[in-house]
Amino acid sequence: MLQMGVIRPSESAWASPVVLVPKPDGEIHFCVDYRKLNAVTRPDNYPMPRTDELLEKLGRAQFISTLDLTKGYWQVPLDESAKERSAFITHLGLYEFNVLPFGLRNAPATFQRLVDGLLAGLGEYAVAYLDDVAIFSDSWADHLEHLQKVLERIREAGLTVKAKKCQIGLNRVTYLGHQVGQGTISPLQAKVDAIQKWPVPKSKKQVQSFLGLAGYYRRFVPHYSQIAAPLTDLTKKKQPNAVQWTEKCQKAFNKLKATLISDPVLRAPDFDKPFLVTTDASERGVGAVLMQKGPDQEFHPVVFLSKKLSERESNWSVTEKECYAIVYALEKLRPYVWGWRFHLQTDHAALKWLHTVKETNKKLLRWSLALQDFDFDIQHISGASNKVADALSRESFPESTG
Repeated sequence: MLQMGVIRPSESAWASPVVLVPKPDGEIHFCVDYRKLNAVTRPDNYPMPRTDELLEKLGRAQFISTLDLTKGYWQVPLDESAKERSAFITHLGLYEFNVLPFGLRNAPATFQRLVDGLLAGLGEYAVAYLDDVAIFSDSWADHLEHLQKVLERIREAGLTVKAKKCQIGLNRVTYLGHQVGQGTISPLQAKVDAIQKWPVPKSKKQVQSFLGLAGYYRRFVPHYSQIAAPLTDLTKKKQPNAVQWTEKCQKAFNKLKATLISDPVLRAPDFDKPFLVTTDASERGVGAVLMQKGPDQEFHPVVFLSKKLSERESNWSVTEKECYAIVYALEKLRPYVWGWRFHLQTDHAALKWLHTVKETNKKLLRWSLALQDFDFDIQHISGASNKVADALSRESFPESTG
């Protein structure tokens, strides 16, 4: 960074600690813990673009290209007063940034303002969500012209793109967690995968887990009790732990799964309303659900998520698993919640202090810093109130019925 001119030696009175975060591709992400600085920073309320509007524009196009701005924030210079506040401590001394670092409270708003200015006047065929720029056209000739104009703007501004992350001249592309193009918009498949792939329960406890999820939304399901009756019968005290799965059970199981991924239960996101994320972790998995209040003032699910933990991950402490559930969920839900204030609920009380975690646990500290880009508050709820995320965290992990 010193050789590139990204940082310079500092004599600032400000100082923030550093932590190195491993990235999925094996590289190291250099993070500065700006939580103390962010706490006293006046917020920049520059509006973020509506994800649904961006997707609607792209969905109608026949040809689409997407460009990823390399190390986006680093392409924004800092003024002198901001440089000294960005100072950080290393074993080699004190340094400060010449460019916008990751982790600052107003970095997303600042960068969105930059790209909006970059594409000013090109809104009929070019949009951007932070460092993800999309160019869309109805004909190949128009697309070449549009792409050239956008690239010229990028060159004139002195910005660069990361070639290996670009998609050029395609009929359909992946953008903001969706497949878009040629008149269609396909949402995150994970939105329904967790429900569609739910395996047939083998034990009484697995039946109870599924009924916990389905029962949470029973107020939206007409005649829920009658539909679920063959399954609830399996959970009675006199029934064996290894369930006897019948044709009636399978029909009830299929009908409840179909109901969970259809109206009026599963709703499309409304970006004018706040989101609620609930997460949970079990011994072998993590689960989450993105929810939002509908016109009936009841919470409806928008996305269901679940993931099985690896053998190494299953050996983590309870707090680490619960924190990982948050990290996993927010990365998957980034197109919905990044740039918006939202609430996050967990039944693990220790995570209420995630934003102030100290260096006693390096893993939790890294995750806490990785979540700095998200604007949320953590609320603790009882385990009994967290049935949906709890059920998703246990889904697809067969128990021994021996």
